[in-house]
Amino acid sequence: MLRTRVIPALLIRDGCLVKTVQFNRFAYVGDPCNTIRIFNEFEVDELLVLDISPDRALRGPNLELLADLAGECFMPLSYGGGVKSVDDAQKIFSTGAEKVVINTAAVARPSLISEVASQYGSQAIIVSIDVKKEMFGEERVWTASARKKTALDPTAWAKEVERLGAGEILLTSVNQEGTWGGFNLALTKKISQAVNIPVIAHGGAGSLADIRSAVKIGGASAVALGSLVLFQKAGCGVLINYPETYELKNLFEKK
Repeated sequence: MLRTRVIPALLIRDGCLVKTVQFNRFAYVGDPCNTIRIFNEFEVDELLVLDISPDRALRGPNLELLADLAGECFMPLSYGGGVKSVDDAQKIFSTGAEKVVINTAAVARPSLISEVASQYGSQAIIVSIDVKKEMFGEERVWTASARKKTALDPTAWAKEVERLGAGEILLTSVNQEGTWGGFNLALTKKISQAVNIPVIAHGGAGSLADIRSAVKIGGASAVALGSLVLFQKAGCGVLINYPETYELKNLFEKK
């Protein structure tokens, strides 16, 4: 397995696999179980599944779907969407998922991070931080799939979730998400330097060079990919794919 993890990030909306642009416009991609079967063949490092259905926070995790996905998945699986309690986390782990991803509920009740970490260990919890840059350059944390603005500064919040027991941070630049324009390297570097836990860069990857930049320049410990592994290229049709091991090895070994 590669030291630098390259993780497909699958967005689920109402049971279907979709891809968004800045968490706003979304396009149907396909059946998530079929997609996972393909990623099994590519022997990917691990998989992120994030349920962004508008009412997911009210209904809680989609355990039936998650059980189906976990049953197909041969690699470590992380799930986020509607997680509001330790009980939710327990139910998610019971399906076979190895990590839970918490975003909105962590902001609403930060102690939830410590509660899950205390029960299952820090390695089992990823805190997702969605960051949006405002018109005049101000960056703030957003929740509810980037529909709700908070007053939180991203760096301060990253430090806090580490203190509370998060094992990793999934850092998404909302402005870059789905654009194929590259990661927000300044944001990635700022957060990576502020904490001692792994930071997974997410949002904007359009090429292998972008992956390298997120790691070598941004200091990310891992990268999460959406459009790059779901489509042929920008503006083209669906093609589930994943970089060859030798491509990634050469990418990270370059001076």
